[in-house]
Amino acid sequence: MAKKGKTISNNLTKQSVRFIQTAVDTGGQLLEMESRYLAHSKEPAMHYHPVQVEDFTVLEGELTVKMNDTITTLHAGDKLHIPAGTSHAMWNNSNTITVVNWQIKPALNTEYLLETITGLANDGKTNTHGIPNILQVALIGNRYGKVFRLSKPPYIVQKIVFTILSPFAWLMRYRSMYKKYID
Repeated sequence: MAKKGKTISNNLTKQSVRFIQTAVDTGGQLLEMESRYLAHSKEPAMHYHPVQVEDFTVLEGELTVKMNDTITTLHAGDKLHIPAGTSHAMWNNSNTITVVNWQIKPALNTEYLLETITGLANDGKTNTHGIPNILQVALIGNRYGKVFRLSKPPYIVQKIVFTILSPFAWLMRYRSMYKKYID
């Protein structure tokens, strides 16, 4: 379970997250983290958060941000606000470490999603970009649809496909959350 001071590191994407304030600490109002991106971290899939806003402050280094169809580079001291429903992805495209303060409001169950995805990647249960197979994605997509959605295909298509695939995923012993990753 995420708690103040806990750090999770995704070896594939070259990103680590240290929890500063969790949903429990803030009554669900805020999830605050410090994220470190190693040099040339992986560009994640474009995604959005349907009901959450995100605020980022670059503390060190530079952060490449793709928002909608625009790519920008933020530097130490720069701030970025991402409204709910805005497609985005961010990574470190530089030769040095980037450190970012990252706030998500409201917290919801985002910390469990981050722990689950990181655990799967570190256990070799994703592709080289840290993305699980479609059966695993179906279960994760269903469980965490309020906090994270892929930008493509349209959400209605994702929901239909995930609903159809979920029984097969359960039969194959996939789960939407694994106790070993959130302990």
